[in-house]
Amino acid sequence: MPTNAPDSVARVPEHLVERRVADPYPYFAWLRRHAPVSAERKANGTTVWQVARYEDVDALIADGRLSKRPERVARYVAGPPGLNRHLVHSDPPDHTRLRSLVNTAFIPRRVVALEPVIRAAAEELLDRLDGRVRIDLVGDFAGPLTFRVICRVLGVPDAMNTPDLRELLLATVMPTGAHTTPEGMARTNRELYAFLTELVALKRTAGAAETAETDLLGALVHACDGVDTLTQEELLSTAYLLLLVGHDTTLNLIGNGTLALLQHPDQAKRLDAEPSLIAPAVEELLRFDAPVRDATFRAAAEPVEVGGHTIAPGDVVSLLIGSANRDPEKFDSPDVLDLSRAPNEHLSFGRGPHFCIGAALARLEGRIAFPLLLERLGQVRLAVPAESLTWRPTRVMRGLAALPLERY
Repeated sequence: MPTNAPDSVARVPEHLVERRVADPYPYFAWLRRHAPVSAERKANGTTVWQVARYEDVDALIADGRLSKRPERVARYVAGPPGLNRHLVHSDPPDHTRLRSLVNTAFIPRRVVALEPVIRAAAEELLDRLDGRVRIDLVGDFAGPLTFRVICRVLGVPDAMNTPDLRELLLATVMPTGAHTTPEGMARTNRELYAFLTELVALKRTAGAAETAETDLLGALVHACDGVDTLTQEELLSTAYLLLLVGHDTTLNLIGNGTLALLQHPDQAKRLDAEPSLIAPAVEELLRFDAPVRDATFRAAAEPVEVGGHTIAPGDVVSLLIGSANRDPEKFDSPDVLDLSRAPNEHLSFGRGPHFCIGAALARLEGRIAFPLLLERLGQVRLAVPAESLTWRPTRVMRGLAALPLERY
Protein backbone atom coordinates (compact mmCIF):
# COMPACT_ATOMS: atom_id res chain seq x y z
CA MET A 1 0.00 0.00 0.00
CA PRO A 2 1.41 3.42 -0.92
CA THR A 3 2.74 5.52 1.93
CA ASN A 4 2.76 9.27 2.38
CA ALA A 5 5.56 9.45 4.87
CA PRO A 6 8.09 11.96 6.02
CA ASP A 7 9.29 9.04 8.12
CA SER A 8 10.54 7.49 4.86
CA VAL A 9 13.47 9.91 4.99
CA ALA A 10 16.65 8.26 3.76
CA ARG A 11 19.28 7.62 6.44
CA VAL A 12 22.15 8.26 4.08
CA PRO A 13 25.61 7.63 5.53
CA GLU A 14 27.04 10.92 6.75
CA HIS A 15 30.25 10.69 4.71
CA LEU A 16 28.22 10.48 1.50
CA VAL A 17 26.14 13.51 2.48
CA GLU A 18 29.26 15.50 3.31
CA ARG A 19 30.73 14.78 -0.13
CA ARG A 20 27.54 15.40 -2.08
CA VAL A 21 28.64 18.73 -3.57
CA ALA A 22 32.12 17.57 -4.58
CA ASP A 23 31.08 14.07 -5.68
CA PRO A 24 27.35 13.33 -5.62
CA TYR A 25 27.51 10.01 -7.44
CA PRO A 26 28.18 7.67 -4.47
CA TYR A 27 25.35 9.48 -2.66
CA PHE A 28 23.05 8.95 -5.65
CA ALA A 29 24.04 5.29 -5.95
CA TRP A 30 23.12 4.75 -2.27
CA LEU A 31 19.73 6.38 -2.81
CA ARG A 32 18.94 4.31 -5.90
CA ARG A 33 19.80 1.14 -4.02
CA HIS A 34 18.27 1.85 -0.61
CA ALA A 35 15.81 4.75 -0.89
CA PRO A 36 14.86 5.54 -4.51
CA VAL A 37 11.90 7.61 -3.30
CA SER A 38 12.28 9.25 0.08
CA ALA A 39 10.78 12.17 1.97
CA GLU A 40 11.89 14.57 4.64
CA ARG A 41 9.86 17.00 6.73
CA LYS A 42 11.65 20.36 6.73
CA ALA A 43 11.66 22.75 9.67
CA ASN A 44 9.10 24.97 7.91
CA GLY A 45 6.65 22.05 7.75
CA THR A 46 7.09 21.31 4.05
CA THR A 47 7.63 17.71 2.96
CA VAL A 48 10.32 17.39 0.29
CA TRP A 49 10.61 14.18 -1.73
CA GLN A 50 13.78 13.00 -3.49
CA VAL A 51 13.39 10.75 -6.54
CA ALA A 52 16.56 8.96 -7.66
CA ARG A 53 15.86 6.27 -10.29
CA TYR A 54 15.73 6.99 -14.01
CA GLU A 55 12.33 5.38 -14.58
CA ASP A 56 10.68 7.49 -11.88
CA VAL A 57 12.49 10.74 -12.75
CA ASP A 58 11.62 10.27 -16.43
CA ALA A 59 7.95 9.73 -15.61
CA LEU A 60 7.62 12.67 -13.22
CA ILE A 61 9.69 15.27 -15.03
CA ALA A 62 6.93 15.77 -17.59
CA ASP A 63 3.99 15.00 -15.27
CA GLY A 64 1.46 17.82 -15.35
CA ARG A 65 0.31 17.01 -11.80
CA LEU A 66 3.55 18.50 -10.54
CA SER A 67 3.30 22.29 -10.63
CA LYS A 68 6.15 24.75 -11.11
CA ARG A 69 4.29 27.92 -10.16
CA PRO A 70 6.48 29.96 -7.79
CA GLU A 71 3.78 30.38 -5.14
CA ARG A 72 3.65 26.59 -4.76
CA VAL A 73 7.39 26.24 -4.18
CA ALA A 74 8.10 29.72 -2.86
CA ARG A 75 10.70 28.64 -0.31
CA TYR A 76 12.64 26.71 -2.95
CA VAL A 77 12.60 29.16 -5.86
CA ALA A 78 16.03 30.50 -6.80
CA GLY A 79 16.40 34.00 -8.10
CA PRO A 80 15.59 37.52 -6.99
CA PRO A 81 12.07 38.54 -5.92
CA GLY A 82 10.15 39.98 -8.84
CA LEU A 83 12.13 37.97 -11.41
CA ASN A 84 10.46 34.57 -11.13
CA ARG A 85 7.60 34.88 -13.61
CA HIS A 86 9.29 32.96 -16.40
CA LEU A 87 9.25 29.61 -18.19
CA VAL A 88 10.84 27.58 -15.42
CA HIS A 89 8.32 28.72 -12.82
CA SER A 90 5.04 28.50 -14.71
CA ASP A 91 2.37 26.01 -15.76
CA PRO A 92 0.11 26.00 -18.82
CA PRO A 93 -1.46 28.14 -20.13
CA ASP A 94 1.09 30.76 -18.98
CA HIS A 95 3.99 28.43 -19.77
CA THR A 96 2.64 27.74 -23.26
CA ARG A 97 2.29 31.47 -23.97
CA LEU A 98 5.75 32.35 -22.63
CA ARG A 99 7.48 29.49 -24.43
CA SER A 100 5.86 30.26 -27.77
CA LEU A 101 7.23 33.81 -27.61
CA VAL A 102 10.78 32.68 -26.82
CA ASN A 103 10.92 29.51 -28.87
CA THR A 104 11.52 31.01 -32.32
CA ALA A 105 14.99 32.27 -31.36
CA PHE A 106 16.18 28.76 -30.48
CA ILE A 107 14.94 26.74 -33.44
CA PRO A 108 17.81 24.71 -34.97
CA ARG A 109 18.37 26.78 -38.14
CA ARG A 110 18.77 29.96 -36.12
CA VAL A 111 21.08 28.29 -33.64
CA VAL A 112 23.24 26.89 -36.45
CA ALA A 113 23.53 30.42 -37.87
CA LEU A 114 25.35 31.36 -34.66
CA GLU A 115 28.20 28.91 -35.33
CA PRO A 116 30.63 31.48 -36.81
CA VAL A 117 29.92 33.85 -33.92
CA ILE A 118 30.63 31.14 -31.33
CA ARG A 119 33.72 29.89 -33.14
CA ALA A 120 35.18 33.39 -33.50
CA ALA A 121 34.57 34.13 -29.81
CA ALA A 122 36.18 30.85 -28.77
CA GLU A 123 39.20 31.41 -31.02
CA GLU A 124 39.68 34.94 -29.67
CA LEU A 125 39.60 33.73 -26.05
CA LEU A 126 42.07 30.95 -26.83
CA ASP A 127 44.37 33.43 -28.61
CA ARG A 128 44.59 35.34 -25.32
CA LEU A 129 45.77 32.17 -23.58
CA ASP A 130 48.66 31.52 -25.98
CA GLY A 131 51.93 31.42 -24.10
CA ARG A 132 50.33 31.13 -20.69
CA VAL A 133 51.38 28.18 -18.53
CA ARG A 134 48.58 28.48 -15.97
CA ILE A 135 44.95 28.72 -17.10
CA ASP A 136 41.60 28.74 -15.35
CA LEU A 137 39.42 27.09 -17.94
CA VAL A 138 36.24 28.33 -16.24
CA GLY A 139 37.26 31.94 -15.66
CA ASP A 140 39.43 32.41 -18.76
CA PHE A 141 37.38 30.53 -21.34
CA ALA A 142 34.09 28.80 -20.51
CA GLY A 143 32.59 31.69 -18.55
CA PRO A 144 33.41 34.52 -20.96
CA LEU A 145 32.50 32.40 -24.01
CA THR A 146 29.05 31.31 -22.86
CA PHE A 147 28.17 34.74 -21.47
CA ARG A 148 29.24 36.46 -24.67
CA VAL A 149 27.12 34.08 -26.75
CA ILE A 150 23.91 34.44 -24.74
CA CYS A 151 24.35 38.24 -24.65
CA ARG A 152 24.64 38.14 -28.46
CA VAL A 153 21.47 36.04 -28.73
CA LEU A 154 19.53 38.38 -26.45
CA GLY A 155 20.90 41.54 -28.01
CA VAL A 156 22.67 42.91 -24.93
CA PRO A 157 24.77 45.90 -26.12
CA ASP A 158 28.53 45.37 -25.88
CA ALA A 159 28.83 48.26 -23.42
CA MET A 160 26.48 46.44 -21.00
CA ASN A 161 28.10 43.03 -21.44
CA THR A 162 30.60 43.27 -18.60
CA PRO A 163 32.23 40.95 -16.05
CA ASP A 164 30.33 42.86 -13.35
CA LEU A 165 27.02 41.87 -14.95
CA ARG A 166 28.09 38.23 -15.12
CA GLU A 167 29.12 38.31 -11.45
CA LEU A 168 25.80 39.91 -10.54
CA LEU A 169 23.84 37.17 -12.31
CA LEU A 170 25.79 34.31 -10.76
CA ALA A 171 25.46 35.88 -7.31
CA THR A 172 21.69 35.39 -7.47
CA VAL A 173 22.16 31.61 -7.35
CA MET A 174 25.49 31.38 -5.49
CA PRO A 175 26.24 34.46 -3.40
CA THR A 176 29.94 35.09 -2.78
CA GLY A 177 31.97 37.80 -1.06
CA ALA A 178 30.00 41.00 -0.55
CA HIS A 179 26.87 39.33 -1.97
CA THR A 180 26.51 36.90 0.96
CA THR A 181 25.14 39.21 3.67
CA PRO A 182 21.42 40.07 3.74
CA GLU A 183 22.32 43.64 2.84
CA GLY A 184 24.60 42.45 0.04
CA MET A 185 21.97 40.10 -1.38
CA ALA A 186 19.37 42.87 -1.30
CA ARG A 187 21.79 45.20 -3.09
CA THR A 188 22.52 42.49 -5.70
CA ASN A 189 18.81 42.06 -6.36
CA ARG A 190 18.26 45.81 -6.69
CA GLU A 191 21.19 46.25 -9.05
CA LEU A 192 20.14 43.36 -11.26
CA TYR A 193 16.53 44.52 -11.37
CA ALA A 194 17.69 48.03 -12.28
CA PHE A 195 19.98 46.67 -15.04
CA LEU A 196 17.20 44.59 -16.59
CA THR A 197 14.74 47.48 -16.38
CA GLU A 198 17.24 49.74 -18.14
CA LEU A 199 17.90 47.10 -20.81
CA VAL A 200 14.19 46.61 -21.52
CA ALA A 201 13.66 50.38 -21.67
CA LEU A 202 16.53 50.62 -24.17
CA LYS A 203 14.90 47.97 -26.37
CA ARG A 204 11.58 49.83 -26.24
CA THR A 205 13.16 52.99 -27.63
CA ALA A 206 15.24 51.19 -30.25
CA GLY A 207 12.42 50.26 -32.62
CA ALA A 208 11.36 46.81 -33.75
CA ALA A 209 14.08 44.17 -33.74
CA GLU A 210 15.24 42.99 -37.14
CA THR A 211 16.10 39.40 -36.30
CA ALA A 212 15.13 37.41 -33.21
CA GLU A 213 18.30 35.33 -33.31
CA THR A 214 20.52 38.36 -32.69
CA ASP A 215 18.12 40.42 -30.57
CA LEU A 216 15.70 38.08 -28.84
CA LEU A 217 15.02 40.53 -26.04
CA GLY A 218 14.17 43.27 -28.53
CA ALA A 219 11.79 40.88 -30.27
CA LEU A 220 10.15 39.98 -26.95
CA VAL A 221 9.74 43.64 -25.98
CA HIS A 222 7.97 44.40 -29.24
CA ALA A 223 5.94 41.20 -28.99
CA CYS A 224 4.25 42.84 -26.01
CA ASP A 225 2.16 44.75 -28.52
CA GLY A 226 0.75 41.50 -29.95
CA VAL A 227 -2.01 39.18 -28.80
CA ASP A 228 0.14 36.95 -26.57
CA THR A 229 1.54 39.73 -24.48
CA LEU A 230 4.14 39.71 -21.73
CA THR A 231 3.68 41.68 -18.56
CA GLN A 232 6.61 43.81 -17.39
CA GLU A 233 7.34 41.26 -14.65
CA GLU A 234 7.29 38.40 -17.16
CA LEU A 235 9.54 40.31 -19.53
CA LEU A 236 12.14 41.12 -16.86
CA SER A 237 11.93 37.57 -15.48
CA THR A 238 12.42 36.03 -18.92
CA ALA A 239 15.43 38.25 -19.59
CA TYR A 240 16.92 37.19 -16.25
CA LEU A 241 16.24 33.49 -16.89
CA LEU A 242 17.75 33.46 -20.38
CA LEU A 243 20.84 35.39 -19.34
CA LEU A 244 21.46 33.12 -16.36
CA VAL A 245 20.59 29.70 -17.74
CA GLY A 246 21.93 30.39 -21.23
CA HIS A 247 25.25 31.13 -19.59
CA ASP A 248 25.41 28.89 -16.51
CA THR A 249 24.30 25.58 -18.02
CA THR A 250 26.77 25.68 -20.90
CA LEU A 251 29.53 26.98 -18.65
CA ASN A 252 29.05 23.85 -16.52
CA LEU A 253 28.95 21.60 -19.59
CA ILE A 254 32.32 22.90 -20.79
CA GLY A 255 33.92 22.90 -17.32
CA ASN A 256 32.60 19.50 -16.22
CA GLY A 257 33.24 18.01 -19.64
CA THR A 258 36.83 19.22 -19.78
CA LEU A 259 37.50 17.77 -16.34
CA ALA A 260 36.00 14.44 -17.43
CA LEU A 261 38.26 14.37 -20.49
CA LEU A 262 41.33 15.17 -18.38
CA GLN A 263 40.45 12.31 -16.06
CA HIS A 264 39.85 9.95 -19.01
CA PRO A 265 42.79 10.67 -21.34
CA ASP A 266 42.02 7.65 -23.50
CA GLN A 267 38.66 9.17 -24.38
CA ALA A 268 40.21 12.59 -24.99
CA LYS A 269 42.72 11.05 -27.40
CA ARG A 270 39.91 9.20 -29.11
CA LEU A 271 37.93 12.40 -29.63
CA ASP A 272 41.01 14.22 -30.90
CA ALA A 273 41.63 11.45 -33.42
CA GLU A 274 37.96 11.09 -34.48
CA PRO A 275 36.39 14.53 -35.00
CA SER A 276 33.19 12.89 -36.24
CA LEU A 277 32.67 11.62 -32.71
CA ILE A 278 31.90 15.08 -31.36
CA ALA A 279 28.08 14.90 -31.43
CA PRO A 280 27.76 11.67 -29.36
CA ALA A 281 30.70 12.86 -27.23
CA VAL A 282 28.79 15.98 -26.16
CA GLU A 283 25.77 13.85 -25.27
CA GLU A 284 27.95 11.57 -23.15
CA LEU A 285 29.61 14.48 -21.39
CA LEU A 286 26.14 15.85 -20.66
CA ARG A 287 25.14 12.50 -19.16
CA PHE A 288 28.33 11.66 -17.31
CA ASP A 289 28.50 14.82 -15.18
CA ALA A 290 25.32 16.72 -15.90
CA PRO A 291 25.44 20.54 -15.68
CA VAL A 292 22.03 20.36 -13.98
CA ARG A 293 22.32 18.01 -11.01
CA ASP A 294 18.75 18.28 -9.67
CA ALA A 295 15.70 19.45 -11.60
CA THR A 296 14.16 22.68 -10.37
CA PHE A 297 11.60 22.02 -7.65
CA ARG A 298 8.03 21.02 -8.40
CA ALA A 299 5.03 20.76 -6.06
CA ALA A 300 2.22 18.24 -6.26
CA ALA A 301 -1.09 19.81 -7.26
CA GLU A 302 -2.86 16.47 -6.61
CA PRO A 303 -1.84 13.08 -5.18
CA VAL A 304 0.93 11.41 -7.18
CA GLU A 305 2.01 7.81 -6.62
CA VAL A 306 5.61 6.80 -7.25
CA GLY A 307 7.72 3.91 -6.01
CA GLY A 308 5.15 2.74 -3.48
CA HIS A 309 4.66 6.21 -1.99
CA THR A 310 1.99 8.86 -2.37
CA ILE A 311 3.18 12.42 -2.80
CA ALA A 312 0.47 14.57 -1.23
CA PRO A 313 -0.80 17.87 -2.64
CA GLY A 314 1.54 20.65 -1.56
CA ASP A 315 4.55 18.37 -1.13
CA VAL A 316 7.69 19.49 -2.96
CA VAL A 317 9.51 17.11 -5.32
CA SER A 318 13.22 17.08 -6.19
CA LEU A 319 14.03 14.99 -9.26
CA LEU A 320 17.67 13.94 -9.18
CA ILE A 321 18.79 14.21 -12.80
CA GLY A 322 22.42 13.40 -11.97
CA SER A 323 21.29 10.18 -10.32
CA ALA A 324 18.96 9.19 -13.16
CA ASN A 325 21.81 9.68 -15.65
CA ARG A 326 23.93 7.12 -13.75
CA ASP A 327 21.18 4.52 -13.23
CA PRO A 328 22.48 1.05 -14.21
CA GLU A 329 18.90 -0.03 -14.95
CA LYS A 330 18.97 2.41 -17.87
CA PHE A 331 22.64 2.73 -18.91
CA ASP A 332 25.23 -0.02 -19.29
CA SER A 333 28.29 0.68 -17.13
CA PRO A 334 26.92 4.13 -16.23
CA ASP A 335 30.05 5.20 -14.31
CA VAL A 336 32.21 4.68 -17.42
CA LEU A 337 32.77 7.59 -19.80
CA ASP A 338 32.11 6.26 -23.31
CA LEU A 339 32.07 9.01 -25.94
CA SER A 340 30.42 6.75 -28.51
CA ARG A 341 27.61 5.63 -26.18
CA ALA A 342 24.39 4.92 -28.07
CA PRO A 343 21.57 5.15 -27.36
CA ASN A 344 22.05 7.88 -24.78
CA GLU A 345 18.69 9.03 -23.47
CA HIS A 346 20.04 11.22 -20.67
CA LEU A 347 17.78 13.68 -18.87
CA SER A 348 20.22 16.58 -18.63
CA PHE A 349 17.90 18.87 -20.58
CA GLY A 350 14.73 17.56 -18.98
CA ARG A 351 11.76 16.17 -20.85
CA GLY A 352 8.30 17.27 -21.97
CA PRO A 353 6.95 20.85 -21.81
CA HIS A 354 9.89 22.05 -19.70
CA PHE A 355 12.58 20.58 -21.96
CA CYS A 356 15.46 23.08 -21.93
CA ILE A 357 14.74 25.72 -24.54
CA GLY A 358 18.45 26.39 -25.05
CA ALA A 359 19.46 22.75 -25.55
CA ALA A 360 20.38 23.19 -29.23
CA LEU A 361 22.55 26.22 -28.40
CA ALA A 362 24.33 24.42 -25.54
CA ARG A 363 25.02 21.42 -27.77
CA LEU A 364 26.44 23.65 -30.51
CA GLU A 365 28.71 25.47 -28.07
CA GLY A 366 29.96 22.10 -26.79
CA ARG A 367 30.56 20.79 -30.31
CA ILE A 368 32.67 23.86 -31.07
CA ALA A 369 34.47 24.25 -27.73
CA PHE A 370 35.75 20.74 -27.02
CA PRO A 371 37.60 20.13 -30.32
CA LEU A 372 39.12 23.63 -30.15
CA LEU A 373 40.31 23.02 -26.60
CA LEU A 374 41.91 19.73 -27.60
CA GLU A 375 43.59 21.41 -30.57
CA ARG A 376 44.72 24.66 -28.97
CA LEU A 377 45.62 23.90 -25.38
CA GLY A 378 48.17 21.21 -26.15
CA GLN A 379 49.42 19.08 -23.26
CA VAL A 380 47.61 20.22 -20.11
CA ARG A 381 46.92 18.72 -16.69
CA LEU A 382 45.18 19.76 -13.52
CA ALA A 383 47.23 22.37 -11.67
CA VAL A 384 45.79 21.23 -8.32
CA PRO A 385 44.77 17.83 -6.93
CA ALA A 386 41.30 16.83 -8.17
CA GLU A 387 40.00 16.51 -4.61
CA SER A 388 40.79 20.18 -3.95
CA LEU A 389 38.69 21.51 -6.83
CA THR A 390 35.87 23.78 -5.67
CA TRP A 391 32.34 23.01 -6.83
CA ARG A 392 29.73 25.72 -6.60
CA PRO A 393 27.23 24.70 -3.89
CA THR A 394 24.00 25.53 -5.71
CA ARG A 395 20.75 23.61 -5.26
CA VAL A 396 20.18 22.82 -8.92
CA MET A 397 23.32 23.29 -11.01
CA ARG A 398 26.56 21.33 -10.86
CA GLY A 399 29.61 23.27 -11.90
CA LEU A 400 33.15 24.16 -10.98
CA ALA A 401 34.03 27.51 -9.47
CA ALA A 402 37.39 27.22 -11.26
CA LEU A 403 39.33 24.64 -13.24
CA PRO A 404 43.05 25.43 -12.88
CA LEU A 405 45.19 23.86 -15.61
CA GLU A 406 48.87 23.98 -16.45
CA ARG A 407 50.67 23.31 -19.69
CA TYR A 408 53.60 20.91 -19.64
